[in-house]
Amino acid sequence: MVKQVIANATGSLFKDRQVPLLLTLLWIASFTLALYILEKSVLAFMGILLSLLLVYYTKTSQTVKVVLGALILLVLIPLVAGDNRYYMEVATQVGIYVAMALGLNIVVGFAGLLDLGYVAFFAAGAYAYAIFATAQANHFIPGDLFPLGGEWFWPFLLVGLIVAALFGILLGLPVLRVKGDYLAIVTLGFGEIIRIIFNNLNKPINITNGPQGLTPVATPVLFGVQMNTPFYYYFIVLFVIAFIVLANIRFERSRLGRAWIAIREDELAAQSMGIPLLNTKLAAFAAGASFAGVVGVIFAAKQTFIDPTSFTLMESIGILVMVILGGSGSIPGVVLGAAFVTILQVQLLKEFSNFLHGLNSSGVISLPNQLDPSKFQRLVFGILLILAALYRPNGLIPAKRNINDIEAIKKSRFAKEKLGILANLNEGKRQSG
Repeated sequence: MVKQVIANATGSLFKDRQVPLLLTLLWIASFTLALYILEKSVLAFMGILLSLLLVYYTKTSQTVKVVLGALILLVLIPLVAGDNRYYMEVATQVGIYVAMALGLNIVVGFAGLLDLGYVAFFAAGAYAYAIFATAQANHFIPGDLFPLGGEWFWPFLLVGLIVAALFGILLGLPVLRVKGDYLAIVTLGFGEIIRIIFNNLNKPINITNGPQGLTPVATPVLFGVQMNTPFYYYFIVLFVIAFIVLANIRFERSRLGRAWIAIREDELAAQSMGIPLLNTKLAAFAAGASFAGVVGVIFAAKQTFIDPTSFTLMESIGILVMVILGGSGSIPGVVLGAAFVTILQVQLLKEFSNFLHGLNSSGVISLPNQLDPSKFQRLVFGILLILAALYRPNGLIPAKRNINDIEAIKKSRFAKEKLGILANLNEGKRQSG
């Protein structure tokens, strides 16, 4: 009974888009003011981000929704919180994981391929930039030409995309002939192998500097402006997210995207319709990996230091949780899932942990170090997946299926023409007659 009530409540929340426009505007104004007044307020920041979800469910035209969303992201947040490094840092972190989740959504959501080594492509993009943006490349390229300046950050976004796409193809060629659990195990192993290679690639030729990592990585420079603050990275990440969202939409509506969806639904049926399974899966891996490579370049520049510990299995699992929780195959669902999980691990768990530590230091409670909430990230992810499987198996915002109007198709001019085999049969009859 309780399960049915919760399911009905969440279903009505995410199904009926009946939020009045006036309520959305009041919500945005209220939390924008709260964000301006309060410093490091988790509720204020979550409220302004939640307003984006409210805009999505507002009863208005698509154009108004896009305008409101752009106003929040491009004007209100930078204007109100631009001077607060804490807010902009969290917003940038959210954006990085949103971009990575959208990339994984192509592999898992569109093509239906379970990838547990996605962080390897992220690492490939990060190291592709960090090696040349530090003095590390001088160890194997003579001439003392490195590090490259921050102006090279922008071309390396494309370089990271290409390098990660090549990694995706190299992974896909040997492993995409396996399916299901075997594919998950192989991709998991690939992710760990790449991390171990980067960790040990400091001899006999020192390419990655091994476990010591690479630092300082050059930060972006545009028209002589040093873009080394969270404020600038926020806009860089927004630009990349816009590009990835547009690419996802184009892929979803393209012939290739329909082929991915057909493979996801039934590989045998897709193959019988003439879809080349290996090439189509390779395209999915390459496309998804390329986006992770771009984000890896941004991550390396933002952190100014990378080492193999930044690319562990838990990163891949965390991104997969974002996709499944938000809605596999759903672009707005993946954005919501990534934002929710990132805020949970970056803000909520840490803030709750700091709150308990404050009570512990004041003598109100006695909290053992083993019960620190920030250490229960895996447990929280597991609980989230269980709850999603029970109450929202298709995600918070499920993917929409295109519904074709059969009657309209029958009345169209294409229905009057004989195509394919029927056209050949009719042509053969006319010639024999």
